Amino acid sequence: MLALTACAAPVKPDAASYRLVGYVAGWEKLPRIDAQKITALNYAFAAIDANGKVALKPEADAQLAQLRALKSANPQLRILISVGGWGADGFSDAALSDASRASFAQSVAELLVHTQTDGIDLDWEYPGLPGPGIRYRAEDKRNFTLLLQTLRRRLDRLAVERDRRAAPYLITAALADREFVAHIELERVGAVLDWVNLMTYDFHGSLTKTSGHHSALHRSATSAADERSVEAAVAQYLAAGVPAHKLVVGVPFYGKAFLGVQPANRGLDEPFSGQVPVYPWAQLVAEFIDRNGFARYWDEVAQEPYLWNAQTHVFVSYDDLQSLASKAEYVKAQRLGGIMYWEQSQDPAGELLDVLARKLR
Repeated sequence: MLALTACAAPVKPDAASYRLVGYVAGWEKLPRIDAQKITALNYAFAAIDANGKVALKPEADAQLAQLRALKSANPQLRILISVGGWGADGFSDAALSDASRASFAQSVAELLVHTQTDGIDLDWEYPGLPGPGIRYRAEDKRNFTLLLQTLRRRLDRLAVERDRRAAPYLITAALADREFVAHIELERVGAVLDWVNLMTYDFHGSLTKTSGHHSALHRSATSAADERSVEAAVAQYLAAGVPAHKLVVGVPFYGKAFLGVQPANRGLDEPFSGQVPVYPWAQLVAEFIDRNGFARYWDEVAQEPYLWNAQTHVFVSYDDLQSLASKAEYVKAQRLGGIMYWEQSQDPAGELLDVLARKLR
């Protein structure tokens, strides 16, 4: 059941409030949503069809209607449609030419009118890089910028056509750090976007050599010198010229369990089997945190909790109320744009959302 409650006003660059942006997974049953605490909701995912146009599954209309219903009591809440996701193809072709970019932008405009939503969130994983079977090109670097610029011009015209000058259509994107940045024109991209949803999670996983914090605020004392972290990602974006107020730090509402970990250092930053199952926050609370042989520890340097099972040699990385509070304080100290989370159904009781909302206000 969706909660219909009041929502905070949109954030402006020098405001004393911060964006709180959530993702809603269309393949999950829509959970209770306390919209009073949220600035924007991204509905995931739309796809790009064989003609280079954005398309939603048939069931999306009903789900989006439920999300829009939140706005009857929360008129400032913004509902966006997120396009893409891991393994989603079609972006490179859609961005390839003036004609393909115009067709893509027109399809977005038509979709926003049809769904009565407020903007688009692009989740291209990743321009110029080989993903799981997706097409990519060296030209993606420039074409991503051109695609966003074309989209901005079309949606600005749409705002005039629909008499939405006071609430123009939003364009955001989920972007990553490190090698991803080399394949986009980050300063130009940042100039077009209303804000950036930084995917500052999944730093460790099945493709890394060791276990570790998968969303560390700072790198741990025992990690490699080039360890990924929220702090390092933000620094990379600021150095590239993206304004601080456009950076929305991503946090996970799920944890990763590293199996077969070497027992030194309670499993932190140690070699493991390569197997990494993922568990939502609600399951971590019910089955893992200080249960079934798992003990919770706190990494003061990284500002992250972790679990270690000395009998089974399983290390679990996750965010909790303490680490999220620390990240919210970091966002405020750095005057960043706010916090984004993935995703709504993984925190059904609203514990994680509540601490973020309280700390950011």
